[in-house]
Amino acid sequence: MDIKDIQTLMEQFDRSSLTDLHLQTGGVTLSMGKQSGKQFLVPEVSPAAPSAAEPGVSAEATYIKAPLVGTFYAAAAPGEASFVQEGDHVKKDAPVCVLEAMKMMSQVPAPFDCVIEKILIGDGTLVSYDQPIFQVKAV
Repeated sequence: MDIKDIQTLMEQFDRSSLTDLHLQTGGVTLSMGKQSGKQFLVPEVSPAAPSAAEPGVSAEATYIKAPLVGTFYAAAAPGEASFVQEGDHVKKDAPVCVLEAMKMMSQVPAPFDCVIEKILIGDGTLVSYDQPIFQVKAV
């Protein structure tokens, strides 16, 4: 499954009357849901070993990873406060960032109660699918 397949699936899902979609194919797991008519993606959290090429990433840590390819934004809009800071305690489903893909903004919710140990991405940075964006500790 490549990015064009995911984008097509997102567009079709957005136009459908479905409220949840879970797909697992070829080692990729994609979950989409609608809440109040808005689309959101649920990130996967995995302690799996990340790429050795990613600086500051450890195989022993837990990460919130990018659920799609897009531009990372720490706040909902320019000039607003960031969703989270390092050291923040975050409740499950609270937004931790926004990813923009194809002019569509998707909030990324915390998958469980956690503490943000480290923010790995700078504001306005393009992220890849499954790239670690936050190092977290479950609480």
